[in-house]
Amino acid sequence: MIHQYKLGGYNIVLDVFSGSVHAVDEVAYDAIALLDAGQTRQQAADALAKKYAGRADVTPADIQDCLDDIDELTKEGKLFAPDAYADHAFDFKNRSNVVKALCLHVAHTCNLNCSYCFAAQGKFHGEAGLMSFETGKRALDFLVENSGTRRNLEVDFFGGEPLMNFEVCKQLVAYARSIEKAAGKNFRFTLTTNGIGINEEVIEWANRECHNVVLSLDGRKEVNDRFRVDLAGHGSYDRIVPKFQQLVKARGGQGYYMRGTFTHHNVDFTNDLFHMADDLGFTELSMEPVVAPPDSPEALTEADLPKLFDQYELLANDMLRRQKAGKPITFYHYILDLKHGPCIYKRISGCGSGTEYMAVTPWGDLYPCHQ
Repeated sequence: MIHQYKLGGYNIVLDVFSGSVHAVDEVAYDAIALLDAGQTRQQAADALAKKYAGRADVTPADIQDCLDDIDELTKEGKLFAPDAYADHAFDFKNRSNVVKALCLHVAHTCNLNCSYCFAAQGKFHGEAGLMSFETGKRALDFLVENSGTRRNLEVDFFGGEPLMNFEVCKQLVAYARSIEKAAGKNFRFTLTTNGIGINEEVIEWANRECHNVVLSLDGRKEVNDRFRVDLAGHGSYDRIVPKFQQLVKARGGQGYYMRGTFTHHNVDFTNDLFHMADDLGFTELSMEPVVAPPDSPEALTEADLPKLFDQYELLANDMLRRQKAGKPITFYHYILDLKHGPCIYKRISGCGSGTEYMAVTPWGDLYPCHQ
């Protein structure tokens, strides 16, 4: 499988199944596209000769040399590589008996009233409720009992707004710490919060106990306050930004990321990312597309797509500029490891939702997590 794109003056070819990434010239880029479309070598050579007929620097011999190079890379398994693991893929959901992570919905309620909320203002289209310590404790025991030989276990405090049940969050972490040594496990906790409930105690606890903290902010004040409002309809920006800055500073600028949502009303979402980076000082960033019914005013449309594609390219180029300037930022969905990328295990087994990663409601219901 071949994936091709152009960015920053580079012609990039990704051979998906081998994991090889090639930066090539125009002729090779076009030649690979022709061959990938099913043309024979001779057909590709003829098409290239016709396209570059007016170019003195692209001779028939050059085209043949280019095709030879492609043949050599193909023989080496770096282009047009077969999916060597296609026959090894299996129905992981029917075979896995190991759970590695839980998303604890400690609060099916929220102190904000975001109209675009995929969790229906925190209640997940059900009734409001808070998880008891007993339910959470049983969930942690379940994780230990079903984690097999895995040592590192992940637990996410989620909602709604988990800080509305902060006492139980604290109790559950304390319980996990009391059993992890004897169980031979290492619990890593994540907190996702809208920031309203952050105070000195929360900051001290989160920075001591939470491996990661996800902070919900949509960017510019006018963008954030369009949807992220309290029950009285007041925007949250002025209340949460200073708290986020205080928490991140206390964490040494590590182990967090800002999680925003872009809608039809801010398809220019890079301006929100740049506001968070340049004006607010946050460097670990994420921005997700809204999940909404097609007929809702905030839903993204087909007409938005070209603008969004431009935004992602603009972001990539700006991140390269910042990297060269020695002031990099991280964008969650651009975190790539070209040397140790997604492992084969993950490719053939899937993300683990519903098998390795489960969610637990305040009432102890267990279901696949699609977070």
